[in-house]
Amino acid sequence: MPAPRPAPVGQSHPAEADWDEAEEFVRLHHGEYPDQAVPLTARLPQIRTEIDETGTYTHTADELVFGARVAWRNSSRCIGRLYWKSLRVLDRREATTAEDIHQRLCEHLRQATNGGRIRPVISVFAPETPESRAPRVWNDQLIRYAGHRQDNGVIVGDPLYADFTDTVRRLGWQAPGGAWDVLPWVIDTDEDKPQLFDVPSDLVLEVHLTHPDRPDFADLGLRWHAVPAISNMRLRIGGINYPLAPFNGWYMGTEIGARNLVDSDRYDLLPIIAAHLGLDTSSETTLWRDRALVELNVAVLHSFNRAGVKISDHHTESRHFITHLAKEEKEGRTVPADWSWIVPPVSGGTTPVFHRYYDETDQRPNFYIDEDAKARGKGECPFGHG
Repeated sequence: MPAPRPAPVGQSHPAEADWDEAEEFVRLHHGEYPDQAVPLTARLPQIRTEIDETGTYTHTADELVFGARVAWRNSSRCIGRLYWKSLRVLDRREATTAEDIHQRLCEHLRQATNGGRIRPVISVFAPETPESRAPRVWNDQLIRYAGHRQDNGVIVGDPLYADFTDTVRRLGWQAPGGAWDVLPWVIDTDEDKPQLFDVPSDLVLEVHLTHPDRPDFADLGLRWHAVPAISNMRLRIGGINYPLAPFNGWYMGTEIGARNLVDSDRYDLLPIIAAHLGLDTSSETTLWRDRALVELNVAVLHSFNRAGVKISDHHTESRHFITHLAKEEKEGRTVPADWSWIVPPVSGGTTPVFHRYYDETDQRPNFYIDEDAKARGKGECPFGHG
């Protein structure tokens, strides 16, 4: 699934619909799916009138589905776009209270998890309008692990979320203080102050990591959750912003085994794994980091497959992306791609996506990240709630 991108230059105020983008989007929709109940010649004047009278307009159900799927298709930092047509779009624009939103987010996880057969899902909540601010969640993903600060300066759990953990504790959250405590959701609506909701444990499918050749690998007690559901990006369709539109695909193994569990500002486990495997860490020339990294990624793929939880390896996903390029080119469409995100963080030079140049043009619809979303992810409140 897509990763954060900067906001487009020259966009309209987030609460106001942009007519030029609206026309561009509706023409795109009718061009790819011409058999619409309302013809283009009638739909465009409808939208023009609605924007003139209210400052915004309402997408039809078909427009919402098409826009969300094309936003994924246009996401230049996502390698998994071959499956963009399979995205399940849940229209949640009617949910207004924090309780309503909580229930819809729970249903998102339920449908996405699908007993381990992970499905790409997006839940689209109410857009920004000139009359009301759209709902948000402060979390950057629906499932993330807390980072608990200890008196000695050590962080138990995920250090990246230590600030956010401090914030939810101030809001009243209580947790066991372990390395794998799932952070609660902070749901922020136009009418209510931010509210905390625990993520129901039965909706968080986790995989405990084992290794096919090292039974003692399980002694490390490592695990990871099954569904990567990004929740801090703004979906922009036809000049309208949807700040709360959480979406997920399934994991590519390297996201877990080469980033989440390995980055120095995350769990930073390579030295621990190397020691457990008995690798010589006295010199970088032994390539102990590389060897530990490969074995961790073997463990991630092995464990997810053994548990019956959908995951993809970076070689297969790279080939699928090349297939996606060919299909899109056959349709006469340009595929925007950011090389630094498309090439996997393990053995990139051995994959077919490495040896290519890509077009990085910004195409619409798309996903963007806002400064206030960055603030929420760091545990700051961008809306003055304290």
